Amino acid sequence: GLLPTFITDSRLNMAEAIAASEAAITAAIPGILGIHLEGPFLNPQRAGAHDRRSIRPIEEADIALITARRRGKTLLTLAPEVVPAPTIARLASAGIVVAAGHTEASVATIAGARAAGLTGFTHLFNAMPPLSAREPGPVGAALADPSAWAGLIVDPSHVSATSLKVAIAARGIGRTMLVTDAMPTVGTELDRFDLDGRVVRRVGGRLLTEEGRLAGSNLDMATAVRNAVHELGLPLAAALAVASRVPAEFL
Repeated sequence: GLLPTFITDSRLNMAEAIAASEAAITAAIPGILGIHLEGPFLNPQRAGAHDRRSIRPIEEADIALITARRRGKTLLTLAPEVVPAPTIARLASAGIVVAAGHTEASVATIAGARAAGLTGFTHLFNAMPPLSAREPGPVGAALADPSAWAGLIVDPSHVSATSLKVAIAARGIGRTMLVTDAMPTVGTELDRFDLDGRVVRRVGGRLLTEEGRLAGSNLDMATAVRNAVHELGLPLAAALAVASRVPAEFL
């Protein structure tokens, strides 16, 4: 099972993506569990490959669209420093799975969001500041909170094996998940694709914008499991759990 991911864009296009995910579930397309809305309520300083021009504050019309009753699960990645805790509480109470990502939130801000109903961290380490001595930030908040769920992209391009080992040592595997952050090249011979009018190229297994910025991954879940075993030393049973059972519990 998977959540097709729709990244930062207009409200109109978001509505079309949500409708497409519902249509896929209605048509019983295998594996489609809902939709992941990654943005547009993000910190523009941590936009990554997202279009900064489309990042914006959340509005009542967005809340109505996202919380409308539908089939399947909705995961919303947002930056807690730009979405107030009472709004996060409204989203969570409506059944939305809320995660922090593309964020520079302080530990205090993360704590407020957690109390309001935020439960996860999207691709931990990526699109967020690094852990430092006096500013733990979202990475520190996640490492210190094993009751939250956290996704990890286990490939050599996004996070070093040492950092991944540190995260697992701190958190354990009970609420740690493998995520692919996969883009259209996965499972194909494509060496480039269009993202919001920008060309993304596959170069040596990495997906890069023309500026050299990472734009998602070329990782499939089977390879993520192999990497977890061979690069991180996880037992196969544990690697399979963080690829399947744990994300299922998260949703």
